[in-house]
Amino acid sequence: MNASFQVGTGAHAVTVGRGTAARKLFLIAGPCVIESEAHARKMAEAIQRVTADLKLPHIFKASYDKANRTSIRSFRGPGLEEGTRILRAIAKDTGLPVLTDVHTPQDCAAVGDAVDVLQIPAFLCRQTDLLIAAAATGRAVNIKKGQFVAPQDMRYAVQKVRDSGNDNVFLTERGASFGYNNLVVDMRSLAIMRDYAPVVFDGTHSVQTPSSAVAGDTASSGGQPQFIPLLARAAVAAGVDGLFLEVHDNPAEAKSDGPNALRLDLLKPLLEELLELDAIRREHAK
Repeated sequence: MNASFQVGTGAHAVTVGRGTAARKLFLIAGPCVIESEAHARKMAEAIQRVTADLKLPHIFKASYDKANRTSIRSFRGPGLEEGTRILRAIAKDTGLPVLTDVHTPQDCAAVGDAVDVLQIPAFLCRQTDLLIAAAATGRAVNIKKGQFVAPQDMRYAVQKVRDSGNDNVFLTERGASFGYNNLVVDMRSLAIMRDYAPVVFDGTHSVQTPSSAVAGDTASSGGQPQFIPLLARAAVAAGVDGLFLEVHDNPAEAKSDGPNALRLDLLKPLLEELLELDAIRREHAK
């Protein structure tokens, strides 16, 4: 397999992987969903200021469609055409690589024309046709490990992408189902999956409490964001290649996944701590 590969081009290209080319963490960060073009742009620029100051490679993320919302009444996003237009514009204006979820094989070609990374949602990580279509775009593919999948079984998802002619694939851990409405992170999964591909830790979906909040007749997921730093520290100490954080300037008003999002003003101090920890871990690993 590739020890590392690049996402994006130019000065803001991000190296994903291991070895001498990837000596520090990279970050995938942004709001859960595109709430508006102005908000997505605001978040991309705000996070970019933080990561530029820390010299931390950054892939901006936001979803054009959240097709797996708990309730049919929940906000899903602007849709394929408008969403990819917004993401393409943000990538052009900031220079950042961009990532978004894709839910159907039919969307993959259009999404691949707009972004640098196609993300396979956790619930869809075993969907062969979706993995093949994402691989066919030639873009990098991030497969989120299903909450119901053992880490060693993610090798088959990776192989589906590689057997389709695309070696630029990585995995993201976001917790495993633990009874009803709860997730737990088994840190062993990070080492197990790293035998198959580079591994990212999702510090915000890992503190989600799925489908546990009800307001009126609309259900949604809750969260415990106070545990984001704890789990992120553990994952960095365990040796992940990158971090995934959904970040919002006002989580209480977020249109999707606000209860488990990291507040924007908390991002820089958390990253500073994690980069210090990562540097120590890498020094001891030599």
